[in-house]
Amino acid sequence: MEIKYCHKCVLPNTRPQINFNFDTLTCDACSNISLKKKIDWSKRNQLFKDLVKNIKQKKKKYDCIIPVSGGKDSTWQVVVALEHGLHPLCVTWKTPARNKIGSANLQNLIGLGVDHIDFSINPKIEKIFTLKTFEKFGSPVIPMHMALHAIPLQLATKLEIPLILWGENSADEYGGENELKGVNLNHKWLLKYGVTNGTCHTDWIDKDLSEKDLAPYVWPSDEEQNRTGVKAVFLGHYFQWSPQNTFELAKKFGFENASKAKTGYYNFADIDDDFLITIHHWMKWYKFGFTRLWDNLSLEIRNQKITRHEAISKIKSHGDEIPRSEISLFCEYVNIPEKKFYDIANSFRNKKIWKINDQGVYFIKDFLIKDWKWIK
Repeated sequence: MEIKYCHKCVLPNTRPQINFNFDTLTCDACSNISLKKKIDWSKRNQLFKDLVKNIKQKKKKYDCIIPVSGGKDSTWQVVVALEHGLHPLCVTWKTPARNKIGSANLQNLIGLGVDHIDFSINPKIEKIFTLKTFEKFGSPVIPMHMALHAIPLQLATKLEIPLILWGENSADEYGGENELKGVNLNHKWLLKYGVTNGTCHTDWIDKDLSEKDLAPYVWPSDEEQNRTGVKAVFLGHYFQWSPQNTFELAKKFGFENASKAKTGYYNFADIDDDFLITIHHWMKWYKFGFTRLWDNLSLEIRNQKITRHEAISKIKSHGDEIPRSEISLFCEYVNIPEKKFYDIANSFRNKKIWKINDQGVYFIKDFLIKDWKWIK
């Protein structure tokens, strides 16, 4: 496989779900920029006001559920909902890796004036499930993403809360199928973009994990949602989303950023979790030859904050960053030696793009940066 890079941003054709035009060497996320510029956001804003009016006429105890972590995006979601007169129930899947700044930002969000459920899953089950997904797919966040989608959907259908407000649609922002771009989050979207490697809870039932054990990870079907009148939408369809925009608004309402970036480029994203998210993003390096930094910088290029040349310089200056402290924390959490972690990680190294030189060092042929310092 020959690795190619978008000539407008820095994403490679190895990125999952990306649609890549090999004639123009552009990804669909960059190609969509011209379409986004044509969006009449005042009309989109009005569509949301119409939706709110319709929801409030249902006269439920809660108008909507907002899945929240306390991060910049969920703070933005809550602020927008409150400003439009919605009465939300906020719901959080409690990560076992929640840290001090994550806790502080979540408390700040609750203090904006919302009811809140902090949902903890049986820690024994969560550890078993996390290790299994890391061993099978090289991803420790399949349980995370399965739960953070399932829990709000379950509560909405059981309590007949008519609306769930999610943040941005990753298919719009990072590239994906046209059918799954836009406003609605449904079962097909979850399987494709829900970061579960196309699996649902039934795929993980075995001698260690029963169906009852996995109850918090069950996604209600589209039919169940339709029957109870639950509509799940992306707020980013109605309001112009960008990392910087949501951060600036969230900061006005008490959100705190970190002193430096934990993973990627931003010091205001992916900061509320001590190790799971970082391990997930670092594994992209082995699997696809890029990291979270590349995703973030590509957004910055599309939003005209930096040039492609500047992005490449930033990637070069960061180098091959191994998150050693987070790896140690993860190994402690799932109770495996670090050697086993690296053995598992290396088993997911994409041999289609990674080669070995005469010194026994892995490298990527035709890499974006010609004088990259490869680490043994």
